[in-house]
Amino acid sequence: MPTIQFDDALNQEQLAAATAPDGPALILAAAGTGKTRTLVYRVAHLVERGIDADRILLLTFTNKAAREMLDRAQHLIHGGVGGMWGGTFHHLANRMLRRHATALGYRLDYAILDRDDSLSLIRASIKALKLKAKEFPRAPVLMGLVGEAKNTQRAIADVVQDRYEQLETDKFTVDPEIVVRVLEAYESRKRGLGAMDFDDLLLNGLRLYKEHPDILARYQQQFQHVLVDEYQDTNPLQAQWVDLIGAGHRNVVVVGDDFQSIYSWRGADFRNIMSFPDRYADAAIYKLETNYRSTPEILKVANACIASNPDQFPKELRATRESHHRPVLARMRDGAEQARSVVARIRALRREGYRLSDIAVLYRAHYHAIELEHELASEQVPYVIMSGVRFFEKAHIKDVLCLVRLMVSADDELAFLRVMQLLPGVGEVTAQKAWTRMGESFALLDAAQRARLAEALPAAARAAWQDIARVFETVEHDPGDVIHEFVAAYYERYAFDAFEDYRQRLDDINELTIFMQRFETAASFLNDVALLTNLDAEAEAETDAAADGDQLRLSTVHQAKGLEWPVVIILWAADGLFPSSRSMNESPGGEAEERRLFYVAITRAKDELCICSPEVRRMQDGGVMYCLPSRFVEEIPPELLEVDRGGFV
Repeated sequence: MPTIQFDDALNQEQLAAATAPDGPALILAAAGTGKTRTLVYRVAHLVERGIDADRILLLTFTNKAAREMLDRAQHLIHGGVGGMWGGTFHHLANRMLRRHATALGYRLDYAILDRDDSLSLIRASIKALKLKAKEFPRAPVLMGLVGEAKNTQRAIADVVQDRYEQLETDKFTVDPEIVVRVLEAYESRKRGLGAMDFDDLLLNGLRLYKEHPDILARYQQQFQHVLVDEYQDTNPLQAQWVDLIGAGHRNVVVVGDDFQSIYSWRGADFRNIMSFPDRYADAAIYKLETNYRSTPEILKVANACIASNPDQFPKELRATRESHHRPVLARMRDGAEQARSVVARIRALRREGYRLSDIAVLYRAHYHAIELEHELASEQVPYVIMSGVRFFEKAHIKDVLCLVRLMVSADDELAFLRVMQLLPGVGEVTAQKAWTRMGESFALLDAAQRARLAEALPAAARAAWQDIARVFETVEHDPGDVIHEFVAAYYERYAFDAFEDYRQRLDDINELTIFMQRFETAASFLNDVALLTNLDAEAEAETDAAADGDQLRLSTVHQAKGLEWPVVIILWAADGLFPSSRSMNESPGGEAEERRLFYVAITRAKDELCICSPEVRRMQDGGVMYCLPSRFVEEIPPELLEVDRGGFV
């Protein structure tokens, strides 16, 4: 096998990390510095040293990442990694449990429940307990609570209690103890079947190590080298897994960037990477700071942005690319002007030779892009939402808009059926029967019609409908006000029980009511939405049919991590929006994580970066709120940005 020329293939920082001597090591790989390349060459270096491939364990967060690294390593060393263990934490745990599950009371051929299996088992647990509550959390919400408890190693009761403390209303309250009973019943039924769900794999893998030291010792001896990718994203369970299995030889090399730790809401714990030198006092630390992605001007902004964060490993991105012009800070009046300005900028970029797919618009929360989506559809600019579905296609938006549709048209059967199926105990058949009893017409604004409907509904749904009906007795028939009161009277609780991310969905709905204010009537709003939705569908079909698939990218920053584009535009860089006031208020480290999120957004850009900072935000009551620029923008030295006070126009 030819000798690999490491000196020619790697820069000095990468070379030092890839060829590091035995012992624990922390490789701090800043954005765009060749993390994957360094890991691949680390594997090659170990094999070239004579380490058998089956004595190397590579842990990643996606199987795709593991395959890419193994394929590249195999090409580099001409097939010498065939026996290497590589994959996600769950994949590797499953591989070990298939050998030793009997030690935990499972058969070796235990079943792994997929998502649908788990949901069915949770529903069966609810039914078996014969619960009488009119409302109860949906199975996907309950499954999310189980996963959170396992991955953060907290008691289910504590996780459930935390969720119920988030609810701002006590209407329709289900006793958290009943929720705990259901989740415990689910776990019991699962054990009775001898099955595991996805989260059990890692948990039982850890149990295997802790309860059977002899089995742990076998793998500690086998894996002479343990490599971990994206270590900043590990949760407490995964960090323990690494520490236990790596304790034999202590050749634990973890790669990550504390500046890009942004997933605490998924259970990732920032403290894992920060405490690594404390847990491994003899750990060597290597920094990758040479950036191959972005222009020097973008990197200066990124360095300035992250500098204010406490409790971090100091790093400074250094550019390899030639100088370019400064990133733009675009000041505009409001979200509507922001949307128009972004579309104008996109057109200018296309004239310069950029494709739509070269451009990404990033935002902190989905609802920040509602005005831009509307403008893109109006101007027939093809776009794709990388982090979900388009705004007006979201389930919760469709739910609340059904009330507006019924206000406009008594003959809207689909809207009626959808509203009815939001009620407890009402399915498709019952909703259809109610429509028939109402004479296939329902004038929502008619008090007599609303009363007749209550009589047509089953007892389980009647009280909920009466709460909804009272909305029309207490507010004027302004569609935005109706939606607002509907959420307070019923839908907040419905969303709490139906969606894991119910608070983000309520934010979307609030933004919808603000957006509706630009229309004179409910009918004109609905017509506009219908037209734009059809234009979206046509544009998407045309783009899908095209060979190049050239579409603008829209994404939350969370979903954009790990990606890059020649052009990045960041929306709503205003205090309270980005950073999110909620995130900062709910967590002691909230501001630091929001700053890391802003840093991730900036470092996605290769050539062009624009940060949009509107000065006014419209409110649900029709008023306006004056916005201060994001504190993260204010921390950037003014000379690093080109300020445009007229938007892009």
